[in-house]
Amino acid sequence: MRICISQLNPTIGAIGANTQKIIHEIALAKKEKATLIIFPEMAIPGYMPDDLLLYTPFIDRIEQALNEIITHTTSIAVIVGLPRRSENILNKALCNSAAVIMNGKLLGFQDKALLPTYDVFDERRYFRPAPQEKIWEIGGKRIGITICEDIWPNSGVAGQEHYPVDPLAVFEKEKPDLLINISASPYSEGKIETRKEVAKACVKRLHCPMILCNQVGGQDGLLFDGTSVVFSKEGELLQQAMSFAQDHLLFDLDQSTPITPVTEKGAPELFYALVMGLHDYFVKQGFTKAVLGLSGGIDSSLVACIAVQALGKENVLGVLLPSRYTSTQSTEDALAVASNLSVNTMEVSIENPYQALLDNLHSLFNGQDHGVVAENIQARVRGTLLMAISNKEGYLLLNTSNKSELAMGYTTLYGDSCGSISVIGDLLKCQVYDIANWVMKTTGWIPPRILEKEPTAELRHNQKDSDTLPEYSILDPIIEASVVEMKSAEDIATQLSLPLPFVLDIIQKIHAAEYKRRQCPFQLRVSDKAFSVGRRVPIVEKSLFSTPPGAYFRAIQ
Repeated sequence: MRICISQLNPTIGAIGANTQKIIHEIALAKKEKATLIIFPEMAIPGYMPDDLLLYTPFIDRIEQALNEIITHTTSIAVIVGLPRRSENILNKALCNSAAVIMNGKLLGFQDKALLPTYDVFDERRYFRPAPQEKIWEIGGKRIGITICEDIWPNSGVAGQEHYPVDPLAVFEKEKPDLLINISASPYSEGKIETRKEVAKACVKRLHCPMILCNQVGGQDGLLFDGTSVVFSKEGELLQQAMSFAQDHLLFDLDQSTPITPVTEKGAPELFYALVMGLHDYFVKQGFTKAVLGLSGGIDSSLVACIAVQALGKENVLGVLLPSRYTSTQSTEDALAVASNLSVNTMEVSIENPYQALLDNLHSLFNGQDHGVVAENIQARVRGTLLMAISNKEGYLLLNTSNKSELAMGYTTLYGDSCGSISVIGDLLKCQVYDIANWVMKTTGWIPPRILEKEPTAELRHNQKDSDTLPEYSILDPIIEASVVEMKSAEDIATQLSLPLPFVLDIIQKIHAAEYKRRQCPFQLRVSDKAFSVGRRVPIVEKSLFSTPPGAYFRAIQ
């Protein structure tokens, strides 16, 4: 049985363009004499349309698209994901479904049984669950169809949700020849291997081959890696599509042999995930040009590398914004990165507007030392200048803050927090170093000196990040344990062998900075818990972790 997996990169709401992609892939599969072509979950509108689903014309257009697709399915079977109107109007009005089409006819729909409402998902807001699972006869084989979450909870993989129903129980009794899962499974570090383990668990349970077709592409802060897979009934990997790229995979289920895919984990995987996310954010909105502040530090250097890889060197502008505190070394390092990447640069000193603001504030503050106010003024002058260039040239401004800084509020509102998108805002500082080190070794774009020098914002003489923050090697594990793993201060202190008051102080500061993160650009999500996607913490709250207003609150503004 010749089967095609079409690992599409849809644009949310671009129903016409997505439909034409689907029709093109069907035509290609026909030429390849495929019996069946499989598309991802919600392939027609893209995953996840959120409240666009509540608009009647939106659903009308999807129905029109499905009818158009059906006219192109002579001599082939198609499984394609879409939202559809539910017959049970007393419950939710929609279902998350797979349309099953064969030889120009719609055979019916398999609805999604398990609707995730946790982390980045909120499907129960829109859909009702499937009333039943069934077997479909396609190409002489008895096929079971599931949608994304349906295969996860009972796979034995730790940390999954529990539901009162088990879609795979039906297939255990029915003993299908093949199980198909169409997915829009978001990426996070380690998710690719976890997803494979889930698929293998299904194979072991049902004793039949399995195909998982996953969406690829960036949709706002969510990234989808693709990496669609085919497993034999013995649990051997037969095929694997590309990661972070659209792919068209043709194979014969009855003649395939096991493969060992070449995978790059860790730093390269994260780098290419961010490249894809940034590229899609620009392309899907019709933008081409990006601008960023180049400080000569590791964060802006890495963002520049990602931007060049995603957009092309001719579409990236680096702006140097020196102050009275900027070292010669920082300027040299920023120019070295720009030269290595072959990107254009401009230099705009912040000295005159900075001094003008200090002069205006002198009488207001009765001649007192400006302290952290003066530091934040510099950051805000830089933000204003970068936004002015963005406005004038039509470039999108890239934010260069990392997750460690965002966690601690170590960023200035309306200053270095400016930007259309936070490229590395879900990378801890230690991860930034790991990826920058890999970039340096593989491309030479980042000079070694940038990785060797101590991090500094250069907003006062001889300033270092460590003057305000713990060493990142100590801070990052606390952030990971608290924000991502949701562990208590006591457990974190024990796990990391740190004093409890110290850990509690860090966690309180993380919570105190929530108001600031709400005003920052969204981050490209590469962890299980990004600040802007999937994490919901009130700004005004009096939990165990909240801290009273005072010096820290004033300092982090």
